[in-house]
Amino acid sequence: MKQLSRGQNFLSLFAAGALFPLALAPFFLWPIASLSIAVLFWQLQHQSITQALVKASVYGFGLFFVGASWVYVSIHEHGFIPAPLAILATALFCLFLALLFAAPFALSALIPQTPSAWIIGLPAIWVLSEWIRTWIFTGFPWLFAGYAHTQTWLNGWAPVGGVLWLSFICALSAVVLAQLGQGKIAKRATSMAAVALLLLTACGYALQYKTWTVPSGQRLDVVLVQPNIDQHKKWASDSLPNILAQLKEQSKAHWGSDLVVWPEAAVPALSHRVRGFLGTMHQRAEASETTLLTGIPTYDSKQKKYHNSMIALGNVESERQYNKTRLVPFGEYVPMESVLRGLITFFNLPMSTFSLGADNQAPFTVQGENISTAICYEVVYPDLVARNSRDSSVLLTVSNDAWFGQSLGPQQHMQMAQMRALENAKPMIRGTNNGISALVDHQGRIYQSIEQYSQGELVGTIEPRNGRTLFSLLGSWPTVILALLSFFGLLMTKRTTKEAIHEH
Repeated sequence: MKQLSRGQNFLSLFAAGALFPLALAPFFLWPIASLSIAVLFWQLQHQSITQALVKASVYGFGLFFVGASWVYVSIHEHGFIPAPLAILATALFCLFLALLFAAPFALSALIPQTPSAWIIGLPAIWVLSEWIRTWIFTGFPWLFAGYAHTQTWLNGWAPVGGVLWLSFICALSAVVLAQLGQGKIAKRATSMAAVALLLLTACGYALQYKTWTVPSGQRLDVVLVQPNIDQHKKWASDSLPNILAQLKEQSKAHWGSDLVVWPEAAVPALSHRVRGFLGTMHQRAEASETTLLTGIPTYDSKQKKYHNSMIALGNVESERQYNKTRLVPFGEYVPMESVLRGLITFFNLPMSTFSLGADNQAPFTVQGENISTAICYEVVYPDLVARNSRDSSVLLTVSNDAWFGQSLGPQQHMQMAQMRALENAKPMIRGTNNGISALVDHQGRIYQSIEQYSQGELVGTIEPRNGRTLFSLLGSWPTVILALLSFFGLLMTKRTTKEAIHEH
């Protein structure tokens, strides 16, 4: 029976982790986030370091195996890896993420095993687990609990503390649920935490009416070109003429708009190899007083480095190029390249030799409005976008989500872009190869989009906004520092208590 009980516990942890993605896009069943985390917190109590690590790993494996299942699509369909090997590679990737997720939870065994300590400590550990995933090994800041509240009453907190603060509140609700599930409703700490949650929710609702930024006074006419190029054909040399002709044709009716946006790597050739085409587009855009922004790989001949870039053509008032600063492992660069390059086909994907762009690159300026840029994966980094947004009135992200296929990936990616708009109270332009291309207002709401997996153009307007939110100024650091102080404060409390007992 003991062995069966352990198996049941592991199954419940895996199931709870696997259900967590239902709280996020495209399902938006936000209460599941708190319920899922509550199962983990309930099972972590009175565990050793090893036991806590194992249990959190099982939960994390369920979380990533479902929530990051799009990795299989990238590996199998676009990396040309046979299905059995692709499943194994996906499982190993998810296991690695699970261990990374679980590592901070092993420390839960070190804090006092009391309701009050757990109400403080477990949300702090959850936040630290998410924060670690934003930077270690270049970072994988995906599937954060706070994204469940992109469009709930709590989202008023986003311009204050960002997605990690929303994750903290979500984890706090989970630990209260875990305490209630153990019949500790009468405990003073549990009651106080429940009251705190009600106040935080009420404040979140009230903060929705706080005006953080103000309209700049003008509107920009924007056209998003969604070419929907098949990923299997995109980098074939014989496809280039047809792709260029398609981009040219889709843009023809829109010269005269303030801004035309082509997606990430829309031109599948190094910029110096298509100078003629780019020159023609520049002349047409300039003649019509239009700014054309396009994704394109570039080569720096002086430094001998390749970059995943956005370039500006036509009516441009300042910076003409932005180079991506956060690269996707294996997709844009290969870790331990000397060992892995050429080992299997997946480690030799097209354009997987990019270099990092410089920090603090200047924004594009269109009609006097500064536009900060995030290419694909960069938009999932809250602090990076916040830093770049400070002196901008519009946020822009471009992507090629064809790598995700018809999976959860594009919807999750879109939701994270919405959160960036909400955190910084600035409108977001999102242009993609195959969707979701959309215009997002300063409150993180999609007000215009084009059908996914289709070819077309989204024609709309955006209202630039000036000003800064508390989050754009301070980033995630207040929440991270609070979590660190809470955790280490509990450790010190436990140590002091033990010393006092020993003295008596």
